[in-house]
Amino acid sequence: MARPGPRVRGGEPEPAPVRGLQLDRADRGDHPMSDNFYRAFEDRYRGSREVIMERLRAYLPFLEPLVAAYPQGRALDLGCGRGEWLELTSSLGFDAHGVDLDDGMLAACSARGLQAERGDALSALRAAADGSLALVSAFHLVEHIPFDDVRTLIAEARRALVPGGLLVLETPNPENLVVGASTFYSDPSHLRPVPLELLSFAVEYEGFPRRSLMRLQEDPALRGRADVTVADVLRGASPDYSVVGQKDGPAELLAGFDEAFGRHYGIAMHDLASRQEATQARHLEQTHARIAQVDARFPSVLDELEHQRQHIAELRQANHELDKAIHWLDGRLAASDARADAMAQRVIDLLESTSWKVTEPLRAAADRWYRLRAAVREGRVGAAVKRRVLRVVVAGGRVVLRNPAAKRIARRVLRAFPSVEEKLRRAMFQAPVVTMPSAAPPSDISPRTSRMIAALRAAQQEQQSAGRPPRVAEQEQPKA
Repeated sequence: MARPGPRVRGGEPEPAPVRGLQLDRADRGDHPMSDNFYRAFEDRYRGSREVIMERLRAYLPFLEPLVAAYPQGRALDLGCGRGEWLELTSSLGFDAHGVDLDDGMLAACSARGLQAERGDALSALRAAADGSLALVSAFHLVEHIPFDDVRTLIAEARRALVPGGLLVLETPNPENLVVGASTFYSDPSHLRPVPLELLSFAVEYEGFPRRSLMRLQEDPALRGRADVTVADVLRGASPDYSVVGQKDGPAELLAGFDEAFGRHYGIAMHDLASRQEATQARHLEQTHARIAQVDARFPSVLDELEHQRQHIAELRQANHELDKAIHWLDGRLAASDARADAMAQRVIDLLESTSWKVTEPLRAAADRWYRLRAAVREGRVGAAVKRRVLRVVVAGGRVVLRNPAAKRIARRVLRAFPSVEEKLRRAMFQAPVVTMPSAAPPSDISPRTSRMIAALRAAQQEQQSAGRPPRVAEQEQPKA
């Protein structure tokens, strides 16, 4: 009975391998899929040879001491497929042979110079002499054959193995719930998943005292991660597993395998479940801590809410009072506007009345009387009279200065009254300053006028040099 051909490990189609999916053809050579279907399917979904070779290196802790104990030991791979296992074991020094019923797989092995032939798995194993094989392997075969044939294969392998020889049985891991419930059935030639405990017990029952349960191909990121989700529990367990059994042999030979059989391999679902429970416990503890913090703050929050409620009530009351005040002010403003309008209308009526127009002269006289009385009370009458008199005197003096005859008469009269002349002179000099023209006197004036202009300029310069601004009586140049 031959082992079906290809094995596919991986998850999604194209181009990455399908995690947990093993594709093998049926046990009988006349199966409808015994053509190159599996070769094409495996090439698409299994993954590159480099990826598969890297995965198979997980068995090196068992293979290295075995080839050291049995150099050039004969290895038989049941259902060798594309030959990755044959290539690995040959590179380590084994005399590796394989059997398969798929011509496409055998062609791939021949292209690489690997020893593979067409044949039935159990027939090839039965043909081996007792104690002639150092290694017997069957990758993803046991899920395709009845369990009684699995037991027969294990028993025949024990017979054919040398003392301390190894049996390797790899198969999909139904402990991974996605594999066991879904991807396992992607291969129509699969019969049923084989539980880990059942296959391990069968190897023990058929005479292999030493066994190792290897969980394989799990996501490396899950190995040391503390936080695990429910999705990780469902699909995170190792998608493949292998039972490695060792035939009894000399103690010194078996001691070389102690390290390999003492290791722990892969991730079990119960480990993920325990980590997920621990994750939930941590999250629950954190939640309780946050709830405790909220509980501790709750009284202060209630106090703050009560304070805010009271403050809101006070604001509402203040707003109500403000609305009332605004309403009252609106009423007062409306009443004031009405009174202002009434008073404005009364003023307009008054100004347009006949009595107002008739009494206008009387009001003007009364206004002047009130202003005069206020000026007398404040002492402003004398100064006002003096300013007015001064303006009259200055204006008269200017008129006299323009008239030579009047100016001569005024001089003769003022010589009789020196004090009056001095006062008039001071009054004239206190009149607004008139800056004398800087240009030369006109040529059409009399010599006497020219001399007067020169004298006035000299007096102005003298006053400027003395530190006070001159005030020259304004006069017009007499015409010649």
